[in-house]
Amino acid sequence: MKTTAVPEPRTAAALAARRRKTATAVQRVHEAVTRLRREKAQVSVAAVARRADVSRTFLYGNPEARAAVATAMAEAGDLRSRTLAEQDDEREATWRERALNAEDALKAAHGEILAQRTRIGELLGQIRDLQAEWTEEAIQRITTENTTLKQRVRQLTADNRTLDERLKAARSNLRFQDRRVADLEACIADGPDVSTRR
Repeated sequence: MKTTAVPEPRTAAALAARRRKTATAVQRVHEAVTRLRREKAQVSVAAVARRADVSRTFLYGNPEARAAVATAMAEAGDLRSRTLAEQDDEREATWRERALNAEDALKAAHGEILAQRTRIGELLGQIRDLQAEWTEEAIQRITTENTTLKQRVRQLTADNRTLDERLKAARSNLRFQDRRVADLEACIADGPDVSTRR
């Protein structure tokens, strides 16, 4: 069995053509990665392969192309993690502010209710002590004022209940945001997950 030897110049030319084709493909990969970053699109092996008009096998097989895609995916993952963390910080600050406002309003409502109850008690005591000495008009006026104060206490109690519910909701939301921030910090500490980047 005879083997025909390929002339040396043809082999060198074929190798040079293959190197040029590979270099051109790697250049297209770099350009595709740059375009995806500029457009703020998700960087993945499939997206780069489509944009660069190369196969996924080429991206996995060529060390330079694989490194370019991996670097771009890692940077995009870091940017996405930072953006999510900043958004969570903003939401947490908003909920914390709402919770503090609800607590302040609740304290004010408690103080107002206590003051109204004290006033009602004083007026009832005055009515009992001086009822015999007062005219019918004075008794009617005090009774009306007492009824008004009772209505005010009922209103303040309802407001207090509403503020208490809002405070509970704000605290619940704040606990959820704290868990979300902890999860994001854990994700950032663990590093980017390869399965989620593809």
